[in-house]
Amino acid sequence: MRRIGIGIVGAGYMGKAHAVAMSAVGAVFDTTLRPSLEMICTTSEAGAAKKARALGFRRSTADWRRLVEAPEVEAVIIASPQSLHREIALAAFALGKPVLCEKPLGQNVAESREMTQAAERSGSVNMVGFNYIRAPASQLARQIVASGEIGAVTYFRGEHTEDFLADPATPANWRTRGRAAGNLGDLAPHPLNAAMALMGPIRELIAEVETVHKTRPGAEGPEKVTNDDHAQIICRFESGVMGSLYSSRIATGRKMGYAYEIFATKGAIRFDQEDQNALWLYKGEGDPARRGFTKILTGPDHPDYKAFCLGPGHGTGYQDQIIIEARDFLAAIETRQPVWPTFRDGLMVNQAVAAAWASSEQRRWVKLSEI
Repeated sequence: MRRIGIGIVGAGYMGKAHAVAMSAVGAVFDTTLRPSLEMICTTSEAGAAKKARALGFRRSTADWRRLVEAPEVEAVIIASPQSLHREIALAAFALGKPVLCEKPLGQNVAESREMTQAAERSGSVNMVGFNYIRAPASQLARQIVASGEIGAVTYFRGEHTEDFLADPATPANWRTRGRAAGNLGDLAPHPLNAAMALMGPIRELIAEVETVHKTRPGAEGPEKVTNDDHAQIICRFESGVMGSLYSSRIATGRKMGYAYEIFATKGAIRFDQEDQNALWLYKGEGDPARRGFTKILTGPDHPDYKAFCLGPGHGTGYQDQIIIEARDFLAAIETRQPVWPTFRDGLMVNQAVAAAWASSEQRRWVKLSEI
C-alpha cells in the first residue's frame, strides 16, 4: 500500500463527488494505491480554502497551474468548466501526470483531438468521467452482450432524457448559452458513450437537432437560447447493426432517463437508470407460454456490487459509480495499463456530437471518419 497525492480542479457538484470518491475508494475496494487529498482549486482563494476544510484537502488554491505543478499532486482530476479542460490536461501531461477529466473532453473535436494526442505522446494514464455505465446492472449488460448469451445483436436504442428545462418560463442561464452547454454537449454524450460501450464504434449517423424554446426570460427581457433542447440520432455501428438515440432536457416527467434496449437473435435487454439496480433480461427459450422479461436485481454476484453491500436488491447509487470510477483510475495508474474510457474514447463521443450537428445542419448522413 502506498499513498498517491490527488489534486482536483473544480469544487462544485462533480469536484465534491470526486473528492468523496477518493476519500472512500481505498476502504471500499482495499486498493493498493491510497489517495491523499493534497490540493483543491476553485475560483477564489477564500472559496478554495473553505472547500479544502469541508472536503479534507491539505491545501487549496485559486490557480490551477499551482495545483498541476505541485510535486505532492501526483494525479490530476479535472472537474472544472469545459473551457479549461484542454489547458489543464496539456499542462498535466507535460509533467507526466495521470489525468481523469470529466466529460465532455474538450469544447470541440479539435480540442479533444489535441488532448488525446498529448495524452498518448506522454504515455500518461488518461480517463474520461463517464460514470453511469459503471453501474453494476450496466456492467452486467456488457457481460451478457459480449458473451453472446442473447445471440447476435440486431438493434440498439438509447436515450438520456431529463426535464430541468421543460418549462419555457424557466429563466435563461449558463445551460442555455453556447453549444457546449446544450443538450448535445451536456446530455447526449452519456447515451453515445453507452452505445459505444455496449455496441462498439459508430460508423455513421443522421440527426435532427432542435431548439424548442427559442427564448427564455432574461434579466433585461426575453433572451435568445443559443443551443439545443433535444436531438434524435439514427446510426449504423461499425458492426453493421442499426441504432437510434434520443437526448432531451425538456422531456417532461423524466428526471434521470438514461436508458437503453438491446434486441438480439436469442433475447433482449432493457435498462433504465431511474431503476438503476435492476436489469430486465428476456431469453427466447423454453415454453413460449412462459417466456417474458425477467427483472434481475443486482447483488453481490454482479460486478463491483459486493464492495458496497452484501444484500441483493439493497442497491448502489450515483456516488458509488464515482467510487468505482476512482478504483479504475487508480488501477490504471498502478498497472500503467489503459482503463476504458480513455481520452480516445472521449474523443469518439465528441466526434459523434459534431457529426450530429453537421448532419442536422446539412441534412445528410455523416460518417464519423469525416469529423
